[in-house]
Amino acid sequence: MAADPTLINWSLLALDPPGWGGVLLAGLVNSIKIAVGGYALGLALGTGGAFGKLYGGPVLKDLLEVYTTLVRAIPELVLILLLYYAGTDLLNQLMTALGHGPVDISGLAAGIFVIGVVQGAYSTEVLRGAIKAVPAGQIEAARAFGMSPTQIMRRVTLPAMLPHAIPGLSNLWLIATKDTALLAVVGFSELTLVTRQAAGTTKAYLLFFCAAGALYLGITLISNLVIRIVESRARRGMAAPA
Repeated sequence: MAADPTLINWSLLALDPPGWGGVLLAGLVNSIKIAVGGYALGLALGTGGAFGKLYGGPVLKDLLEVYTTLVRAIPELVLILLLYYAGTDLLNQLMTALGHGPVDISGLAAGIFVIGVVQGAYSTEVLRGAIKAVPAGQIEAARAFGMSPTQIMRRVTLPAMLPHAIPGLSNLWLIATKDTALLAVVGFSELTLVTRQAAGTTKAYLLFFCAAGALYLGITLISNLVIRIVESRARRGMAAPA
């Protein structure tokens, strides 16, 4: 008797060939690498951007305003295509102008850079708002105690702003995990691209895209658990919301 074509062939998710489970997990690892690297780069850019917008000179403030406005205005897919192709081309042209040969930029490094630049613009605004939420009286009290600007930032500003920043930063982390899927358009082997390849080869589209959705959901659930732990620790000693 012929097999029912409506049945799901779960063996296609096996870790070893001819199953594609191992390929999906490898794509998931690449997605996590890009998300972590891009988020960390974006957080570094956002921290510098937030302090630059608040305490920098007029020129620096204007440059940062242009950066955050452009990145938030242009669709992320367009930005990824622009930064991925034009950015690597400009870098190679610069290296050639300096007398060096073109460099071979790995897809992982390019993906981290692209996601980091996008994340940096949003992190700048999240952190800027969190810093502004710190009561001015705490800063004035720290100055009255004779603290230096560095000590004020480390002992007062950063601890006080963290509870205000965590909700926005946690959302940006979840967005970063989803934005990695956009790198499929440039041919990087992250989870979405390998899922599409597996589905196209086996014609089991429902199986593989549901499996990819489950993996993305797993990342989100684990992330939410970690975020709740971090947020509870950051809010220790603070009054609970009414």
